Amino acid sequence: MRLCGLLSHVNMRVIAVTLAATFAPGPSFAAKIAATVEYEPTQAPPMPSTPSGGRDAPEMQAGPGTTLSYLDIKAIDGFHVISALWRPDHKPVADSTIIISVHGSGNSFRSTTGRAIGHDLSLKGYAILAINTRQSGRDHVNRDNFYDISLDIDAAVQTAKAMGYRTIVLHGQSLGNIQVQYYAATHWDPAIKAVVISGTFGNLPWKTHNLLVQDEANYRALRKASHDALLAGEPGKDLPIKMMYFHNPASVSAQHFLTYRDDLSAGADGTFWIRRIPRPILILRSESDKTVEQFEPYQLLSAAHAEGSLVPEISFQLIPDPQHVHTEQNGHEFPFNSDLYTAAIGDWLAAHKL
Repeated sequence: MRLCGLLSHVNMRVIAVTLAATFAPGPSFAAKIAATVEYEPTQAPPMPSTPSGGRDAPEMQAGPGTTLSYLDIKAIDGFHVISALWRPDHKPVADSTIIISVHGSGNSFRSTTGRAIGHDLSLKGYAILAINTRQSGRDHVNRDNFYDISLDIDAAVQTAKAMGYRTIVLHGQSLGNIQVQYYAATHWDPAIKAVVISGTFGNLPWKTHNLLVQDEANYRALRKASHDALLAGEPGKDLPIKMMYFHNPASVSAQHFLTYRDDLSAGADGTFWIRRIPRPILILRSESDKTVEQFEPYQLLSAAHAEGSLVPEISFQLIPDPQHVHTEQNGHEFPFNSDLYTAAIGDWLAAHKL
């Protein structure tokens, strides 16, 4: 692997990493670039519109003494990972910890957790690179391939290293939590020092089968339709039947069902991946979370403490929200207690000298 270009700043296009090289036949050959990760500055993407024409996310902000900019990162397969980068103005990159933040299902770096981490923790001297993965946006909910997201996370990791950061913390919220777990378990990059996950379900295939769908005929029909679509070479196409999704029928693609939801084939099982992460882990859940069941973080804790686990240390913190815990308002994204949420992360990182 080699870096090409200047790494001093992000004011020009830089090739961050070369995946491989091929050689022409014959006695004389030259190296060829097979694929690269690239990044360059870009403009802030427009805020998404709601069906009524309004805006569903506030403007992004940088706090005093920090800078907010945006990057267009091209992943190894050509997908463009639009990202927000918060940085403290007067802290050298080499001395900074960068947090790579991954949003939940269909969300973006404009989510409550993304904005809060970016704004609050940059004030404490951290850099934050919050990325929009290929499952960002309402049209991509329940349609992506679980394994593809690791390409987006890897593009962010390689970009952070190319910019000069040597200490990386991975953060994942909700669906992003299992995507981060998978990446950390399968990429033992020495630059990755810790993992922070929030809004964490335990075993998504099991949860889908037994809590979300709760209809054996529908679940088996989804599996058969997914197999049929895969054999037909149409894994990204919506299935002809819908999947129950938080009490509502939702469209789902074959590749999403088979890689996230099917308990015979899906890889989105945190109880499997978490024990394979050789880094300290922090788990957070809001007291008012109506999306994640109370027992689910403990499934992950149990797996991380199992015999043979590689996890050196794991902590779980329940973030208080007594005002909303008994209401119908959902605190899954920490909208009512984001200050306590970011403070807990900052304190934990500081305690680990990160």
